[in-house]
Amino acid sequence: MKNDHSPSFDTLNLILGRSRYLVFIAVLAVMITAFSLFLIGAIQAMDALYVAWSRVIHGEFSPHGISMSLNLNIVSTMLEAVVFYLVGVGLYSLFISPLNVAVALGIESLTDLESKVLSVIIVIMGATFLQHFVRWKDPIDTLEFGGSMAMVVVSLVTLQWLGHRATEIQKSYSLKTQNRAQREMFQESTEQHEVKSDEPSDTTES
Repeated sequence: MKNDHSPSFDTLNLILGRSRYLVFIAVLAVMITAFSLFLIGAIQAMDALYVAWSRVIHGEFSPHGISMSLNLNIVSTMLEAVVFYLVGVGLYSLFISPLNVAVALGIESLTDLESKVLSVIIVIMGATFLQHFVRWKDPIDTLEFGGSMAMVVVSLVTLQWLGHRATEIQKSYSLKTQNRAQREMFQESTEQHEVKSDEPSDTTES
């Protein structure tokens, strides 16, 4: 049953509901950062390739020349750009307007966004360790560096798994309600959520 509210409450509901558009400021900031990082990575790649081919032209045919020139900085830069891109697209799709690209990437909730970002961070850490490993200046230092990174990766994977499990549990209870709320908010511009008696309670036990 829908409760009747005074016009002041309706106005407040509208203001609070439309406040989600403030997220666009964050979206704009992270997308500009993502574009900048992609551009910087492309410039790094062109510069590294120029240096590598210049060495080849001058008779230096080291098999690891291009790898050492790139030094995996390009990979790390591009992956960092992907993190900002995922955050920007995810926040826009969750708060402002649903995007097919976000759904295709599997970002349908904040937990999904967290999981995707953690996945890329883990890859960045792997690339960072590989960069450290390629130098191979101090085996003991490399071992300590790898061990510390392994502990962080295990923690991130555990957090990712717990988040995925929580999402599955939440979807089993409130997927229908969430889909209706999204339809009303994005398609019908209805900010106030109407509680229906057929909606399952969050405390319902399976």
